[in-house]
Amino acid sequence: MPVYEYICEDCQTHFEKIVLNKQQEISCPKCAGQRNAIQFSVFRPGNGSANGVSAKSSSGFSGGGGGCCGGGCACH
Repeated sequence: MPVYEYICEDCQTHFEKIVLNKQQEISCPKCAGQRNAIQFSVFRPGNGSANGVSAKSSSGFSGGGGGCCGGGCACH
């Protein structure tokens, strides 16, 4: 089951939703709005290690933050 990230076009709330099928209606958890835009998601491995190599150091990604874009674009 894929998890998609959305932004509500009514209240600008960022949220994630598990989508069971493409016909599923997506509602904002804050305002119950139905006008939601899907956001581009970037896969980021966890802070654990695999085979003794840190995922953080092997990927070269050192950004912190969270949200739909990793927190670097000030969209929230």
